[in-house]
Amino acid sequence: MAGIKDVAKMAGVGVGTVSRMLNDSGYVSLDTRAKIEAAIKELNYTPNELARNLYHKKSGIIAVLVPTVEIPFFAELVHNIEAELYNEGFKIMLCNTDKAHNAELEYLDMLNRHIVDGVITGVHSLDVEEYKKIKKPIVAFDRYLGEDIPVVAVDHKEGGRLAAGILLKNGCKKVVHFRGATAVESPYHERHFEFARIMKEQGVECFDYELAWNKFDLEYYKYAVKDLFDRLDEWEFDGIFGTDLVAIECMNEVIRRHKKVPKDVKCVAYDGTYITQIVEPSVTAIVQPIKELAKEAARLICELVNGKTYKNEKVTLGVSVRKGRTTMK
Repeated sequence: MAGIKDVAKMAGVGVGTVSRMLNDSGYVSLDTRAKIEAAIKELNYTPNELARNLYHKKSGIIAVLVPTVEIPFFAELVHNIEAELYNEGFKIMLCNTDKAHNAELEYLDMLNRHIVDGVITGVHSLDVEEYKKIKKPIVAFDRYLGEDIPVVAVDHKEGGRLAAGILLKNGCKKVVHFRGATAVESPYHERHFEFARIMKEQGVECFDYELAWNKFDLEYYKYAVKDLFDRLDEWEFDGIFGTDLVAIECMNEVIRRHKKVPKDVKCVAYDGTYITQIVEPSVTAIVQPIKELAKEAARLICELVNGKTYKNEKVTLGVSVRKGRTTMK
């Protein structure tokens, strides 16, 4: 395999001249460029992309941090981010952080060491102060990490309002409400606050079940649903609201206990990923626009990598309702 020295020898120039042309780091005459290009073609030489990126202190790689792609929301998000960044000339490094308690910090260290050019994070396990120490391109999903780090989120308050409205319209009087861990500050809490506020205002009994912090696997959701039913005992609820997987698991348990959906219990999921459409019955869902979220995150990280700065930037997208067969109205 030909190297840069072989190219220089065939072109009759020094290695430094070939390097300057490949890295666009200094003047090289048109005549010399033509000789180098001819030598590259003749020798079928492939430049060392890693070395060139390191020279420019860029890797062409964006790290995407998510808890786990076992969760459909994160799987769809990563898929769309990868497509958007590919169109901008970047590749992604997928980082599942649930495998180790310090994984998030290790991936951020890669940003400091120029192994990646930027980070898009959807993880909530690391203290905000760790992010504030890093003056490099970072975009966050659903979490405020500092005034220099843009946030991409949806209008969760509207999502909570829509979910409450659907269950109220369906006549629900006792509702189970799965909510995210309050240990982390995040815009997603707005949907829980709004949902609970409306239910209380309308005189609906609401059993709030707080899910554990940084637990996202299906086995945990099965445990949470079992724990819920153990706690409720004979408390007869007629409505469910939670993210896709936990809402579906709760609905399945209702059916296993010989109740009918939606006749006896109505169900509204939050996220609206593909799984809400492939189960039976299909689930009424508050849909997050995942493709648009990915597009905004990719746009922001590319702008940051190219030198643009932001102060307290937050992009908020709307949610929508997709009616399934777990509600009657």
